[in-house]
Amino acid sequence: MKVPENLNYTNEHEWIRAEGDTAFIGITDYAQSELGEIVIVDITTEGETLDAEEVFGSIEAVKTVSDLFMPVGGEVLEVNPLLEDQPELVNSDPYGDGWMVKIKMTNPSELDELLNADDYRNIIE
Repeated sequence: MKVPENLNYTNEHEWIRAEGDTAFIGITDYAQSELGEIVIVDITTEGETLDAEEVFGSIEAVKTVSDLFMPVGGEVLEVNPLLEDQPELVNSDPYGDGWMVKIKMTNPSELDELLNADDYRNIIE
């Protein structure tokens, strides 16, 4: 299981990569492997401001549907346009082309409350 060192993680298996006050969010390699073949990524919150732990969308695999939760509060600036036609990118490249949303963080210090790579590895092992 890949767990990149440069990301923060949630207990619900989302990752976040901060770049200044903007950030990219997706689900972890572990999460995509547990879900199986992803067939739909449904995110309709573009333009909305959400708090940490609020649902920003859902992801549907062949056997299940799961909510997606904001790791930190912020405004959803962009939904990954590639996922509309290629939701399987979440399976093949969860930390790259399979990112889900780009946000402008309301309070970047919320990142300090998330898990680092070592803490996340301890949860999934």
